[in-house]
Amino acid sequence: MRPVGSKYLLEEPLGRGATGTVWRARQRETAGAEAAVAGQPGETVAIKVLKEELANDADVVMRFLRERSVLLRLTHPNIVRTRDLVVEGDLLALVMDLVDGPDLHRYLRDSGPLSPVAASLMTAQIADALAASHADGVVHRDLKPANVLLKTDADGQMHPMLTDFGIARLADSPGLTRTHEFVGTPAYVAPESAEGRPQTSAVDVYGAGILLYELVTGRPPFAGGTALEVLHRHLSEEPRRPTTVPEPLWTVIERCLRKEPGERPSAENLARGLRTVAAGIGVHANAAQVDAALGVAALLAPDPAPAPVPQAPGAADPTQVLPNTGGPSYDPSAATSVMPQTGPPGGGADPTSVMPPVPPGDASRPEDPHPWQSQLRAARDRNEQTQVQYLDPNQDPLRRRPQRQAPQQPPQRQQRPPQRPQPQPYAQQPQRPQPQPYAPQQQPYAPPPQQPVPRPPREPRRRSANPVRIPGLGCLKGCLVMVVLFFIGGWLIWELTPLQDWIAEGKSYWDALGDGISTVTDWISTIGEAKDTADQIQNQQ
Repeated sequence: MRPVGSKYLLEEPLGRGATGTVWRARQRETAGAEAAVAGQPGETVAIKVLKEELANDADVVMRFLRERSVLLRLTHPNIVRTRDLVVEGDLLALVMDLVDGPDLHRYLRDSGPLSPVAASLMTAQIADALAASHADGVVHRDLKPANVLLKTDADGQMHPMLTDFGIARLADSPGLTRTHEFVGTPAYVAPESAEGRPQTSAVDVYGAGILLYELVTGRPPFAGGTALEVLHRHLSEEPRRPTTVPEPLWTVIERCLRKEPGERPSAENLARGLRTVAAGIGVHANAAQVDAALGVAALLAPDPAPAPVPQAPGAADPTQVLPNTGGPSYDPSAATSVMPQTGPPGGGADPTSVMPPVPPGDASRPEDPHPWQSQLRAARDRNEQTQVQYLDPNQDPLRRRPQRQAPQQPPQRQQRPPQRPQPQPYAQQPQRPQPQPYAPQQQPYAPPPQQPVPRPPREPRRRSANPVRIPGLGCLKGCLVMVVLFFIGGWLIWELTPLQDWIAEGKSYWDALGDGISTVTDWISTIGEAKDTADQIQNQQ
């Protein structure tokens, strides 16, 4: 359950539409003086929560607050009353009376079309609701069966209730709609709405005509595969009369579906004409009622002052033509006009202008820009021009690895083993110097010694999430853990099962365990004594 404001609590969704979601809600406390209906705690209501794109539009919020009084005072027996409006953060919601019943679209889908008399009487009540709203300057602009709820009265008769008043007006915002878009449903939109022309209360009469056609036939008069095709049929085609529609009723439908808004009847005259038709086409109609129904065209007078639909704030104004101030009129086929010369009277080119002299400056800073040179030009002149030439790959500092030169070591002297003095029988002769063995010298450009390639560091072994290992694989800890588990499991089996009654005859776990150990010990002792006895007998033999 989700709170809405401080007075309402959402319970469950009842339906979703193009502008928001309708919830079944409950009132937590009595509403204040700002609400049209105070209500009582625990009373069930319906709340329509508008979509986030509407609630996040500042223009919609301002219009929501500005038209609060208009929506709250709109009351009629055939209009779902708006009880309160909630503005809380990024949430906009309308609190309305809860109507327990299906909408007209679902009813037609489940039960099929209505009879001509029933369709006329139901549309007449809807026209009454439109007449009341037009008198307050509110145009619905989205009249369709889904926006008509069917309320069952105490006597079992269905009572149509028109809902979603003012929603289309709130949704018509420059941030949400464009010049080539319209507010409404394509199958029920008026031609002037599709073309973007100024709209009046006649758009609701057009929607009532399509609604009446659908009530009788079960489908709207204009349909198509795409919305563009449906709009094109609204603009260019005329509706065809079905064979099941009586002539007086078709006269009303045809007058409501006129392409020009000024030729459609007002909502009040439409309700009067539909009741006249319903009385004349019924089974018990007399001659006067039949004649009145056949002359219903005289009752369908247009509205002399239709309620206009206010323009959305921020919409583009139409192009205005500036008034003529007495000058020559613009001729698109005239010759190209020549601009007057701005040079010297002789008509020649402007003389070369002499630049101002360079002021004396500091000669030690020749990189300073010239006084009449731009900073960009001076910076470009100071930069060296990029030169493109061949570069030896071995000289490329990005590709050549730095090499260290091994330090030169002094040559080591070769030590001789000490020689023993030998007696010389003859006279000593001068000894020749023996040649020194060849010692290799360190070359100044010796290739650097090859350095061992370092091995990549070994990744640390990941420890398993379960450190316990399977017994028998050389892991002492795993074996001990498994022994403990078996010990605890045996104790649980002994205590939670009747095993002790079967084996130990009611003894406790520890007594039975001790008896088992004693039994095993006695058995082993018996085997040992038997073996010793056998050995003694064998020795005696």
